[in-house]
Amino acid sequence: MDWRNVPSLTALRAFEAAARLGSFSAAARDLNVTHAAVAQNVRALEAHFDTILMERQGRSMVTTAEGHRLAMALAEAFGLIGSATDDLLDKAAQRPLRIAVTPSFAANWLMPRIGGFWAEHPDLDVEIIPGVGLVDLRADGIDVAIRYGRGGWTGVESLALIPAGHVAVAAPGHVPVDTVRDLSELRGTTWLMDGQTSEERLWVATHGIDPDQERIKTFATAQLSREAARAGLGVAILPAPLVEDEIRAGRLRALFRETDSAVAYHVLTRPGVVSAARDAFVHWLQRQARAA
Repeated sequence: MDWRNVPSLTALRAFEAAARLGSFSAAARDLNVTHAAVAQNVRALEAHFDTILMERQGRSMVTTAEGHRLAMALAEAFGLIGSATDDLLDKAAQRPLRIAVTPSFAANWLMPRIGGFWAEHPDLDVEIIPGVGLVDLRADGIDVAIRYGRGGWTGVESLALIPAGHVAVAAPGHVPVDTVRDLSELRGTTWLMDGQTSEERLWVATHGIDPDQERIKTFATAQLSREAARAGLGVAILPAPLVEDEIRAGRLRALFRETDSAVAYHVLTRPGVVSAARDAFVHWLQRQARAA
């Protein structure tokens, strides 16, 4: 097939709609373009083929014999394309939504709320894929990723979901005061940190504490460092959304909070992908974040 002989898809769509509906105006409404755009595209096709394709008959436009053959071929071709795309979209809608999320965010924020999504969308299955590493949304077949950071990821659409400044927390009574005015007042304590990221060490350093001079216990996940804090083993540095429920319930005490932070949990999706199921999940996440 020599594509150089094939007119533009826009012109072919305009002609097919005009032939099917018998009117440039109706075709314009069907395609959400102007009457002039449809007429221009049909005339361009006629110039391309050096053949009259449509003629006025009363108040309608009708196809010539040549135009009728082209219109029938286009209707069949567009029908095949539509069927194929519908099949692919149906197949995508039937598989589970694949959500890549850090284990700590999944355990502490997502899992306590996910039942609400299932109640709203009982026909949508969700597969939670925990992990701390970067993911390739396309290669890994991920519909939505939730990641902690400052944004700026390339090749994805990024939406800030929840501000995630750090908070220093400990079990009630672990330190002799309820709060401190400056994090440096906790110098010399045992620090509990997620060993998968350097954010916590950098944060305490910005508040006048040298991590190399402190006693730091690291854990495989933020969830484990939170549990260690609940057990009275030290002061944990954690993203605030992961411990807000614990603080409200009185199981942990917020000793010091970050008041100005550029870090957040972000929702990452692939650009240009149409998915009603994915959009429903993202909108649900946004509602939950606003209510948190």
